[in-house]
Amino acid sequence: MSTANPLGINLSFCVKRWVTPELWAPVVRNRLDLDLVQFSFDLVDPMWPASLASRHARDVRKAADEHGLTVHSAFIGLAHYTFNQLLHPDPNVRTYAEQWLERAYCFAAEANIPRVGGPLGAIASQIDGHELPSIGAEAYGALVECMLRLGEKAKAAGLSELYVEPTPMRREWPWTIEQARQMMVDVTDSATRWSLCVDWGHGTYQPLYGARADTMQPWFEALNDVISAVHIQQTDYQFDRHWDFTEAGRVVPQEARTLLARTGLAQSPVFLEVFYPFERDSKSILDALEASVLSLKQAFA
Repeated sequence: MSTANPLGINLSFCVKRWVTPELWAPVVRNRLDLDLVQFSFDLVDPMWPASLASRHARDVRKAADEHGLTVHSAFIGLAHYTFNQLLHPDPNVRTYAEQWLERAYCFAAEANIPRVGGPLGAIASQIDGHELPSIGAEAYGALVECMLRLGEKAKAAGLSELYVEPTPMRREWPWTIEQARQMMVDVTDSATRWSLCVDWGHGTYQPLYGARADTMQPWFEALNDVISAVHIQQTDYQFDRHWDFTEAGRVVPQEARTLLARTGLAQSPVFLEVFYPFERDSKSILDALEASVLSLKQAFA
């Protein structure tokens, strides 16, 4: 069995640019020479009319087949992430967010994407700005119940796995290793397996976790049995940068590869997840992505 992590890319870089499969598939396959993709729901709103969403799902499936791509999973994207989703204070909004995910599962299944995930939501800030240490027992209990319902819906759609992405914010859940472990325990009986997709720039956010958070090793060692995908980015540990690897930062690809192998995650797919200002020209983005992917390939070969 190969010890090299499968290397892929999240389609976050495509937003407002390569927005259809006919555009992003050749970019990924021919320009970046990758064959593993994580779809982003910034490219398709699953709440579009059913016939429109269905046509785009078929287009994703067709383009992936024609270009020899495997679409490993689909993540919610930035647009939906900006809403408080399953932790919004209005229960009707939470219900809508659950329906949004159910529609996302149906889209993914039709597009031949077996996994869906992302951050789950955020509680509202307090008027005085004080950050609570957790989201509260009642909100957490309701969130777990919702996750179990979503597990049933994902099974009905034909999916094989759902993801939670921990984020470095006290208003979201989980944001600590202990919370992530507890959540995975609490959804053990889900009809569809819940796993973690962890991000290199989330677990190393020092303003929240302190100066010692200069490595992902604690996350990988403590949670390697429930982590089945990883996001990699270049970052300075001071914000969740999502830079590419042409930028100066603290993530060294070869060291990242070695850490994954040392912590039992040598088989987990690793997805480059980068975001760019909308006003930046597309040609320079392609050049930066090409250089970044080459750097990662050299490290992960």
